[in-house]
Amino acid sequence: MEFSNELINVTREQLLSDLATKIKPKRYQHVLRVEATAIELAKQYGVDPEKASIAALMHDYAKDYPEEEMLALAQKRWDEPTLKEANDNVWHGFAAATIAKDWYHIEDEDILTAISAHTIGWTEMSPLVKVVFIADYMEPGRDFPGVKKARKLAYKDIDAAVTYKMVETIKHLASEEVAIFLPTIEFYNQWILRRNV
Repeated sequence: MEFSNELINVTREQLLSDLATKIKPKRYQHVLRVEATAIELAKQYGVDPEKASIAALMHDYAKDYPEEEMLALAQKRWDEPTLKEANDNVWHGFAAATIAKDWYHIEDEDILTAISAHTIGWTEMSPLVKVVFIADYMEPGRDFPGVKKARKLAYKDIDAAVTYKMVETIKHLASEEVAIFLPTIEFYNQWILRRNV
């Protein structure tokens, strides 16, 4: 897929080359699988495949950054006071969105939100945000209890897949007895309340 200059200031090949220097090889392969999955889902749900490709390729860009740098970049994107109470699992998406905007001149807010929110969701999730949120969770390299159900839901009803990911993620974190970043719970509550209206 070729990128238009309207959305990003580099070609796909240039972005892939940059990405290969920023993340570990295993993660690079994950990113390529997320991109392929996001493009598939985008086509199914009427989302721009180019936007899905860009967001998917950028989503883990900062994942291997040092934590201090990652947090600083994340705070530039989202000045949530409790952000520093989270960890790199939350920070890396917001950091990657900052990089997307500052280095690659991505101005499309939908792409930036899809990058930012790919692990915790968001207050209002556009079709693109949902596609990247789910593609990252159930790409073909993922192997965990329930991933087959996630894949089945993703191709049948993306909203049901979003709900499933949110519920399963919160259950997993609770079972591990780790603190759950409060906005994650707030986004879940808002999602459920909107779905049940």
